[in-house]
Amino acid sequence: MSLSDDYSTGILALLARIRSEEEDSIDRAAEAVAERLLQDRLIHVLGPGAHSFMGAEEMIYRSGGLVQVNAILDSGYSMVGGALRSTAIERTPGYAQAILKSQGLQPGDVLIIVNAYGVNCGAIDAALYAHQHGVSVIAVTSVEHAHSLPGDHPARHPSRQNLYELADIVVDTKVPVGDAILTMEGMPQKVGPVSTFANAFALNLISLRAMEKCLARGWAPPVWQSGNSPGGDEANRANIARYAGRIRHL
Repeated sequence: MSLSDDYSTGILALLARIRSEEEDSIDRAAEAVAERLLQDRLIHVLGPGAHSFMGAEEMIYRSGGLVQVNAILDSGYSMVGGALRSTAIERTPGYAQAILKSQGLQPGDVLIIVNAYGVNCGAIDAALYAHQHGVSVIAVTSVEHAHSLPGDHPARHPSRQNLYELADIVVDTKVPVGDAILTMEGMPQKVGPVSTFANAFALNLISLRAMEKCLARGWAPPVWQSGNSPGGDEANRANIARYAGRIRHL
């Protein structure tokens, strides 16, 4: 098999594991999301890490995705200001709390924390803040990765806690330690990262199942249409008018 075949096979196998092994957790997460959608609440999502940040982006203003999503897109966690800066900020204690204070989270809300490794200050502080304010936490993270990382690793929160231990619901993305899954002759480390695929897949499964649950209760949740498709701008206009003042990054 070629390297491309190996990579494709590895990714598909990982997604299949998430689909089969996390079915119950995805259903529970979707139920929590659907309940809030039916109450006209927003679903808050944070990706406190350079590449986990893309998980939050995946959920906002996404063609075929839920409208009622408040993605917390702080530029410190993205790599817009520099990759090393992003790493330093995700490891900074207290930074996540400062962000969340401005997001208008209310008791009874849901916060989805997307973090592939589930050990850094951003993820742990966000979960602690949420519980202090009566907000439920859904973690999309790798239990294996967090469990296997040494307690004294510099990426860890000072408390050495893991995100999967703090969340109300955990959707385990099964990402292996180091993220990459392939060995290549002549390369000293593994190559071929998978966490972005795993995060996006898990998040979209939660959203789709939540849509099903809303429909089963007689209500179709608002969904974005691509502005690059015929009639897309017109279809989105009512949702933009309704949620522009509530979704911070719309």
